[in-house]
Amino acid sequence: MDMKTQLLVEHSRANADLIKEWVGTDESRFALLVSLFLENEYRVSQRAAMVLGHIHDTHPHLLQPFLPQVIQHLHKPDIHDAVKRNIVRILQNVEIPEEHYGEVADVCFTWLEDPNVAVAIRVFSMSVLWNICQKEPELMPELRATIEDWIDYSSTGFKSRGNKVLKMITKYENQNRVR
Repeated sequence: MDMKTQLLVEHSRANADLIKEWVGTDESRFALLVSLFLENEYRVSQRAAMVLGHIHDTHPHLLQPFLPQVIQHLHKPDIHDAVKRNIVRILQNVEIPEEHYGEVADVCFTWLEDPNVAVAIRVFSMSVLWNICQKEPELMPELRATIEDWIDYSSTGFKSRGNKVLKMITKYENQNRVR
């Protein structure tokens, strides 16, 4: 299969599933998918993002060697929302290497605070930030304040995730109070 050509056939779940099945657990095919995902060609990157997300759901170990490259991709200007969304969706379910906490947190806070960013990206960013906060608790007050600043002016999805994260922050703070 010429993966790039197949990605360009159509943007559909059926096509993404076809490519996902072809890649399977083959590391070289997965590496090719990641390279297409990281390309600057908008349509290829967008469609590869969908496949990457689906493969990660069933075979998360395949992404681990490419995590630094994927995280670096967050800094690219003008990346498609589908690419952003799939990256943060993936990052909420992986162990982010400690050396990347700062850069991931910066990007996620930027997206969380921007009302022009798609709701899914903001919501996934909230979860990524919560995961980082559990390792870096000094970020919790900033996460709490950011959610509280936006929760009354945001979508139902934002409010739902925001309330869940605020409850987890409160629970964490109550369990870790100095007695």
